[in-house]
Amino acid sequence: MNLDDLEPTKGKPKLKDLEPMGLGELGDYIRELEVEIERAQAEISRKEKHRQGIDGLFKK
Repeated sequence: MNLDDLEPTKGKPKLKDLEPMGLGELGDYIRELEVEIERAQAEISRKEKHRQGIDGLFKK
């Protein structure tokens, strides 16, 4: 576990300067972002399932 994950986020991260990047680098960057999006979506799904399980314990 990364201890940085426990800290609250402090606003939006700075945008990466895309100007100096070549076409290949931009394509690689997009693929990296897509992987990160998939990872975030999987974490959202995991947390939603966890919440549903917890909600089920307290609802009668």
